[in-house]
Amino acid sequence: MRNRGEELARLCRCAVRRPRRQLALAVVVSGWALAWILAQISGPTSPLDVLAAASGWAGAPVGWLEPASAWAVERRALFGVVAVAAGLCWAATTERAQFPALLGWLALLAAGEALGYRQAVYGALLGLGVFLLVLGLLSWPFRRAFVVNRVVLMPKDVLRAGATAAALSAVVPLIAPGVVVGRLLRPYLTRPPRPDPTRSAIPVIPQARRPGTHATRAPGRPTADR
Repeated sequence: MRNRGEELARLCRCAVRRPRRQLALAVVVSGWALAWILAQISGPTSPLDVLAAASGWAGAPVGWLEPASAWAVERRALFGVVAVAAGLCWAATTERAQFPALLGWLALLAAGEALGYRQAVYGALLGLGVFLLVLGLLSWPFRRAFVVNRVVLMPKDVLRAGATAAALSAVVPLIAPGVVVGRLLRPYLTRPPRPDPTRSAIPVIPQARRPGTHATRAPGRPTADR
């Protein structure tokens, strides 16, 4: 079994292996989510407050943000469902399909504007946890089943897929700083040589046996009597 640190590092590398357009969206969502999380240190801050601060610093118009925030607060019940949907999007995340994690964070940011940071995060974690718990209970009767020609829920696979989905979703706020740091350090890192897939392998020619020598036989194998 792999070390947990190595597995987490592999998932972090997997989180940035995306198409360029999706990676650009991931950096934007990551920066917004990370700024929202860090802003809670100074006090309750909504996602649109973070966006307003960034827009005001850049000189962009921010007059539309206040009506949008008021519209979201008036629909708290709706955004409670959105928070749970964010957790379900996280649960649908796999190594090959990581876009649901970004969609889940966007839903969490929307829910955070109406519900606040704590209630939105609790709702998302509740949606993720209840979904994985239900799948775990449904898979328990098949814990000793043999997979031959049908699709079944296996407890170990449910646990592994749930841990992968949770890890890939949790590292989304770290994508933006990770990409920046990785780009800065790239010219200074020494990488091991990689094999060239276009280069054919050098064939190994067996050595010819010299006259007067006998072929070596495997130890313990009896020779035929002549």
